[in-house]
Amino acid sequence: MKYFASINIMPHKELLDPQGKTVEKNLKNIDLNDIENVRIGKHIELTLDATSESEAHQKVEIACQKLLANLIMENYSFTIRQ
Repeated sequence: MKYFASINIMPHKELLDPQGKTVEKNLKNIDLNDIENVRIGKHIELTLDATSESEAHQKVEIACQKLLANLIMENYSFTIRQ
């Protein structure tokens, strides 16, 4: 059965996010002064074959832990649908 996963990966809140700080600074340069605390992350979508939603969840969990996210610097969350 085909499942679709939507994965969000973000830097840990405790870590400096240089991309987010650059975007935040430049938003002020275009008169968007009310925007703050910008954080930049990754969004990944993928399709996978699995016999159950539980198996799909397990496969995505492994992909995130072993390849997609740097667990030292990032956390992740995901949703799965058919």
